[in-house]
Amino acid sequence: MGAAGSSLQARFVVPHRPALSRPAWLGVAAVGLAAVALGTVVWRRARPRRRRRLQQVGTVAELCIYPVKSCKGVSVSEAECTALGLRSGHLRDRFWLVIKEDGHMVTARQEPRLVLVSISYEDDCLVFQAPGAGQLALPCKLPSSNKIYDCRLFGLDIKGRDCGDEAAQWFTNFLKTEPFRLVQFEKNMKGRASRKIFPSFVQNYQVAYPDCSPIMILSEASLADLNTRLEKKVKMDQFRPNIVVTGCDAFEEDSWDEILIGSTEMKKVLACPRCIMTTVDPDTGVIDRKEPLETLKRCQHPGDTDQDFNDNNYCTLADP
Repeated sequence: MGAAGSSLQARFVVPHRPALSRPAWLGVAAVGLAAVALGTVVWRRARPRRRRRLQQVGTVAELCIYPVKSCKGVSVSEAECTALGLRSGHLRDRFWLVIKEDGHMVTARQEPRLVLVSISYEDDCLVFQAPGAGQLALPCKLPSSNKIYDCRLFGLDIKGRDCGDEAAQWFTNFLKTEPFRLVQFEKNMKGRASRKIFPSFVQNYQVAYPDCSPIMILSEASLADLNTRLEKKVKMDQFRPNIVVTGCDAFEEDSWDEILIGSTEMKKVLACPRCIMTTVDPDTGVIDRKEPLETLKRCQHPGDTDQDFNDNNYCTLADP
C-alpha cells in the first residue's frame, strides 16, 4: 500500500441506531472509495474477483478508533478508512504508542492498566483520563523540535515523535513501574512493511503501531458464541475491533477470502491467533492470563490450524 496520507480513502458512517444482534471477525488493511453506514452490507465473493458473484454476509454495526496502542477506544459515528487504518478528524488508529526510554514498545501485555486510560478529543487535543490520575491534554500537532525516537515493535524498527515530558510523566505516574515516554507516528514516517511482518506474504501494505493489520473487524455472533461457554462473560473491548459487523453466523467469517464493504475490497491475509491481551479485564486492568484463551482452545472450530481461536486479517485488493 501507499504511505500514510494516501489520497485513497474510504468513509465509514454509523448513524445513531441501536446495533443489531449478530456479526463477524476480521483484521484488514483497506483503502478505496466507499460510504459505509450502520446497515451497510458486507459482501463475500463467491468467486474471487468476479463482482457479479457477491453474497451478502453481514452489515456494519459499530466503529471504534484506538488512538494509543492498548488504551481504551473511542467510538465514532463516522470514519475514513486510510491505508494505515481508520481516521476521524485528528483521531488516528494506533498512531500513538507508550514506550520504554530505550524505545521498546509497551502494551497491556506488560502493563495491563493501560486499558484503563480513556481518551477523548477536544480542541485539537487528545484528552487522557485514568483512575487516580489527573487529566492530560495533548495537542495532536507536536512541535517539530520534539525528539524522534527509534522504536521497536515485535522486532521491527519504526519511528515515533516524542510527545513531551508532561505526557511522559503522566504515563509514568499512572503506571508506577518505570519511566515511560509517549510517541506519535507521523504521516511522513515509514510504516512497518507487511513483508517484514510476514516474510512469505505477497500483499504489500504498511502499518504504524498495530500488531499486523490496519483494521480489525469483529463478529458479535462469534463473541456471543464464546460467551455461552464462559462462566465470566467477556466484552467486545477485550478483542479491540475497529469495525463490528452484524448479521452472520458465529465463525462464518473464517470462510471469507475476499469481502466488499461499500466499494472497499479486502482480501484475507491470515488467521491471527488470539493473544494474552484478551485476558485483560477492560474494567479493572487486571490480567488473568487464562480466560478466555483456555476456553478458546477447547472450542477450536473446524479449519483452525493453531491451538486457539483465530480472528482474520485482511488487506485491500487495491494496492497503490
